[in-house]
Amino acid sequence: MKSAIKYSAEVSAAIAAGKPLVALESTIISHGLPRPSNLAVAIECEKIVREHGAVPATIALLDGVVHVGLEIKELEAIANRDDISKASVRDLAIIVASRKSAATTVAATAHIAAIAGIKVFATGGLGGVHRGANESFDESADLTALSQLDMTVVCAGVKSILDVHATLERLETLAIGLVGYKTNRFPGFYLTDSGFDLEHRVDNVDEIAAIIKARTSIGTQFKALIVANAVKNEMEKNRHDQFLATGLAKAAHDGIDGKAVTPFLLEHFHTASEGESLAINTEIIKSNCALAAEIAVALI
Repeated sequence: MKSAIKYSAEVSAAIAAGKPLVALESTIISHGLPRPSNLAVAIECEKIVREHGAVPATIALLDGVVHVGLEIKELEAIANRDDISKASVRDLAIIVASRKSAATTVAATAHIAAIAGIKVFATGGLGGVHRGANESFDESADLTALSQLDMTVVCAGVKSILDVHATLERLETLAIGLVGYKTNRFPGFYLTDSGFDLEHRVDNVDEIAAIIKARTSIGTQFKALIVANAVKNEMEKNRHDQFLATGLAKAAHDGIDGKAVTPFLLEHFHTASEGESLAINTEIIKSNCALAAEIAVALI
């Protein structure tokens, strides 16, 4: 697949010069944020990565081509075109062969980034085990992918719309490393505290870099490391729980399932909270971009 990848001029130059790189997903642009703020946030995230000393590599598929790093016109296409689907790892070859276009999920972004030699990835929140998965078997492919890749992922925990406890159990079973950044509690995306303790905590990027290097020396780098970075200004919990309950009920009523659930619920939160969730979501990804860039720099 490496030969199918097209690198942006900025990313190509960074690879040649040995500069630190940070992978960024594109699903948040196409499906996670409303227009026109999605494009503005994408541009701002890339700017933040640069300001913190690294080079952004936003990943997406356009007309059958895998892009690692997007030129501005390509970023605009992902943000504004109506034919952009949502691709996980299993969809990549199909999208490429059919010459279609897609934004990449956490799983697909991490997969492509690993092939490209990029080891640090910033996203909003991980996918995980969905509520009711004991009957539906609905579990994000993010977990499977991250159990097979050498990748450090900076995120605000898992999306709070999921079964957080079950997701933590799966992370342990899959031997995916997990540390809290300046926190002893596992964050829940819109919430600083999902209600669960973390076993390991780090307080600076040097500690994170040391863990990443130790993973290589003892041969555990083939599983991802999750750096949980809690949002600074959370949504009030009772308000959050109310939106979640009404969103889940509406999704069930409308027959929303599978990969459509997350964007549906995110849009419900945005509408019901009158934009508060969008502001928090934006803060999350920007904060994670900054931390991921600092980690990438510390690894050089």
